[in-house]
Amino acid sequence: MTDALLIVLLTGLGIGGWLVVVTREPVRQTLVVSIYGLVLSLTFFVVQAPDVALSELVVGSVALPVMLLLAIAKIREQAAAFDEEERDE
Repeated sequence: MTDALLIVLLTGLGIGGWLVVVTREPVRQTLVVSIYGLVLSLTFFVVQAPDVALSELVVGSVALPVMLLLAIAKIREQAAAFDEEERDE
């Protein structure tokens, strides 16, 4: 049973990695990275590395996507302000 689950998770990691690469919109790509981190965390748990799984869950599924979304929001805010300045001139 564990082998079949591991095969499914490893296949999911391959598909998830491919989806991260082919997704072009930054917000959607961040959400895909978060799901990828969740699958990677499950994979670590199945191979009996619960400490690494918990670390990956926090960093890969929560912290990194939140930081990326905040950075994307800040960049879009600055771009909008720059565009507004350009129109005013």
